[in-house]
This record gives sequence, structure tokens and C-alpha cells, in this order.
Amino acid sequence: MNEKMFAAADLGASSGRVMTARVGPGVLDLREVRRFPNRPVRVNGTLHWDILGLYGNVLDGLRACPDGLASIGIDSWAVDYGLLDEDGDLLGNPVHYRDGRTDGVMERVRAEAGDDLLYRESGLQFLPFNTIYQLAADDLSRAHTLLLIPDLLAFWMTGRRVAERTNASTTGLLDARSGLWSRPLLDLAGVSPDVLAPLVDPGEVIDRMGPEAGGECGHRGTPVTAVGSHDTASAVVAVPASGRRFGYISCGTWSLVGVELDEPVLGEESRKANFTNEGGVDGTVRYLRNVMGLWLLQESMRTWGNPDLPALLAEAARVPGLRSLIDPDDPEFLPPGDMPARIAAHCRRRGFPEPATRAETVRCVMDSLALAHRETLREAARLSGTHVEVVHLVGGGSRNELLCRLTADACGLPVVAGPVEATALGNVLVQARAHGSVGSLAEMRELVAATQQLRRYEPSDDTDRWNEAAERLR
Repeated sequence: MNEKMFAAADLGASSGRVMTARVGPGVLDLREVRRFPNRPVRVNGTLHWDILGLYGNVLDGLRACPDGLASIGIDSWAVDYGLLDEDGDLLGNPVHYRDGRTDGVMERVRAEAGDDLLYRESGLQFLPFNTIYQLAADDLSRAHTLLLIPDLLAFWMTGRRVAERTNASTTGLLDARSGLWSRPLLDLAGVSPDVLAPLVDPGEVIDRMGPEAGGECGHRGTPVTAVGSHDTASAVVAVPASGRRFGYISCGTWSLVGVELDEPVLGEESRKANFTNEGGVDGTVRYLRNVMGLWLLQESMRTWGNPDLPALLAEAARVPGLRSLIDPDDPEFLPPGDMPARIAAHCRRRGFPEPATRAETVRCVMDSLALAHRETLREAARLSGTHVEVVHLVGGGSRNELLCRLTADACGLPVVAGPVEATALGNVLVQARAHGSVGSLAEMRELVAATQQLRRYEPSDDTDRWNEAAERLR
């Protein structure tokens, strides 16, 4: 195995980044090359992604990367897509999953198809923004090809249209058992199979950078390799776990809370608990549930004019805990808006004291997220028959010491926090294995544990208080 240099384009729901990494025996050195905001734009009442701006920023980041890259990989958030016409031209900016066009659509599709069919085929959590419901609300009459966001960028770079399998598994159109497009689900969404690209697995080379994109960024001819292009799939690759007795929380705008399995869990109890079975690298299953995550804090900070976050978290840590609680997954918290006002109203309706200060609002969010992490992880372990001995919290949320400490206390388990850039690390590690610089998934995780900064939080003895708070919230 030889040491090589790789580039990762990692697009999150609020920011994007281009990273490079040297990977080889005992070496995993990740460097940030370019970071840029990802700001949605509302036009004529519809919330869009600025996809061309994102693509331009990715090319700018690649331009700043050194020569001699062994490969480039792309990951992003899930479910959203671009539609191309017969000539490969984009029919319009992709619509943001938080847009209101799917209001009521999920309920209509579920009523028509039945929850049993939808869950038995796709194994997906019922969320109103899943691709299948977006497509049911969209006009596909002019569409020749549908590409999810990372696949769209890869098409512009290489000219080849593919659908990476881990991200395809989030659409509600993929068969959870076979990993192939499901004809019954396509019929439900009114989607012709001809509109979908052929599936590829993480580690397959999509193609090489073409003359236009390659000439623009200086890496013409460099391979573009499929990775776990759903950012959570990449993040789970970089969980620094040994063995399988672990739970994970990929914590950013969303908290993705679950366990890693070999087979999907598709029974009635799992459906009623609204757990999802998404594809992972090497054919694994990410059995998890979405928790609203740090979106609650991000929107609150935006409403307040973005005050100093470390100071606010330090103040929140001094606020008495478990007084004001919310259900983070209440649909009222999904759209952008005045989050502190919604949190106060939610507390009032549920019989909890309304937070009176910014610090009290932040403490309410942190306590509530820790409780949601606990409840979701326990349910995932129970439904899948998994014994969880440690929780790995990765992503941007791993920098939030208050949230990590509270999650350890709530779960009654050690929390290992880090790496922060788990998604980019998983991205480059899948590339590195494809190009001969690292070995198995277990070896990738060993390399992460040996080279990245991690912090361990032991649980306190406050189990009774957390049990009581969970009952109060129920």
C-alpha cells in the first residue's frame, strides 16, 4: 500500500468544503482547502439550492488542491435532486427539502399505497421530504434523467450519469433487500425507470475529469470515485469503533442516531417506530432515525443575530437542567423561522416552563437533544437486537462539549466524541481503498482511531433524573 493524496468535496446543508488527505499505512492527514456557505434561495415562493454556486465553489476548491491527486470524491445531504433534459441541461435549480411543496403529499401517498407496502419495499422512515414524495409533487414531463446532488456534480465533472447506491437508498425508490430500483415504488411516484441512472457502489471509479471541468480546476484526467455519497454513509465509515457493539450519532444540522447492521429490519414494530434502513458502505445497513439535530440551535442563533456561541453554551451549562423540554422532531421545527419563539410556545403547550433567556433556550435544546439521542438509540438497539456498549458521536456536534456530556449522561454510556470531519474522512478513506492505500472497513476505522483527535465522556450517576425527564416529556 502506497501513500497517496485524495480530495473530498463534502457538501452539508449549511456549508460546503473541499478537503485533501494524505492516506497510507499509519497516515491519515486531512487538510481543509476551501470552506464556503451553502445558502438556499427563495424565488417565487419556492426554496431552492444554489447548485451552480455550489459547483463553482467545489471547482474553486479543487483548483487550490495540489497536483497529483489520486482521486476525487463527492458527498452531500440526501433526498434532493436535479432533473436533466435530453441534452443533459439542468431544467431548474433543485428544490430544497425544507420547501413546502410536499405539504400533505406524504399523507396522500401513504393513504393510496398503504404504509405496509412503502416500508416493506424501501424500509425508510416516513419523512415528508423523502424523494418519493418530492417526485409525487414535481412535474417530470420534460425530465430525461434524475440525478441526486452528488451524482449531478459528478456528471458535470465527468459526463457520466450514475446513481450511487447509499444515497439512492434514501430516496424511497430502492428495494431495501435487493439494493435495486423498485418498480412498485417507481409506479407510486409516477417515475419511469428510464429516468433513473444505473447504480454504482462506493469505491467504483465513475470516470475521469473531463476537459471542461478538468481544465477549469486543473485536474483533467483525475479519476472521480464514487464514495458513500450520502454524507451519513461516509460519516459512519469514519466512526472510530472496534467491533460492532457501538451506536453512532452523526451530529450536525440533523442527528442521525442508530446502529450498523448486516440486514435491514422491516417488521411492523420497526415501521411503527419509524426507523429507516439506509445503505452503508460494503453492503451494511444504517439502521437509524433522524432527529432534528443542531438545526434548532442554528436557527435560534440566526434569529438572535449570531451571537458568540461558545459563550452562550458556557452560560447554558450553568442553567439548571431538565426544566424546559421539547420534542425536537415535532414538525413545527422543520421550516426556517423564529425558532426561539416556537420553542417557547412548544414548552407552554406541553406544560413546561418557557425559557426566559437565550441561555435557557439553548439549555432546553441541548437537554432535549440528549433525551432524543437516548430514546432513539435505545429503541434502535432493542428493535435490531444489538448490544450497545459505547456511543460514537461524530461530525460538527462533537465539538459541542455540553451536548456530548449530556448525551453520555442521558444514555448512561460512554460517549466518544470525534472526529469532527467524519464525513470528509469517510469520503477519502473509501477512495483510498479503491486506489490501494488502505484496507478493510475495520482497518479504516483503526486508522481513524489512531490518527484523529477524540474525546471520551463518561456518564454521571443521574439516571433517575433522566428517566423522570423522559417520562415527563412523554
